[in-house]
Amino acid sequence: MVQPFLAQGWSVAVTLTPTAGTWLEASGESRKIQEITGFPVRVAPRMPGQQSPHPTVDCYALVPASANTVAKLALGIADNQALTTACEALGGGYVPVVVFPRVNAAHARQPAWNSHITGLRRAGADLIYGDDVWPLHEPRSAPGRQLPWQTIRERIQAAAQRS
Repeated sequence: MVQPFLAQGWSVAVTLTPTAGTWLEASGESRKIQEITGFPVRVAPRMPGQQSPHPTVDCYALVPASANTVAKLALGIADNQALTTACEALGGGYVPVVVFPRVNAAHARQPAWNSHITGLRRAGADLIYGDDVWPLHEPRSAPGRQLPWQTIRERIQAAAQRS
């Protein structure tokens, strides 16, 4: 997702949840992202008084967002750097937040799920969610399924233009 935005002249900075940070560090992707963006990939918060290593943000994109990340964002639980910045953006209402819940049908049947989706919509998040974009599947029934990257990029571009 990063390279197409860079090709269009965007500045892209990446902040990861701890789990995503572990995965991307192990695969070498964090280093690659840092090299092509020119910004450090953040997982941990900065120290008090330390200036942010990332530029001013025009749009936050939580892509792909796990069911855990969606639930925490909807409830305002900012227990890692990625959620802290996204929760601030939703609460501030001045920077758009785009969320692509990469979940399966079992996640969506969890009793609290609909309230999370409703809460995020009410807070102004731009949700990329629904059968027209990402039909839900049963757990482990669609390995290797490609994410709707074109739709995700278009929604991020539209949200950033509104800011």
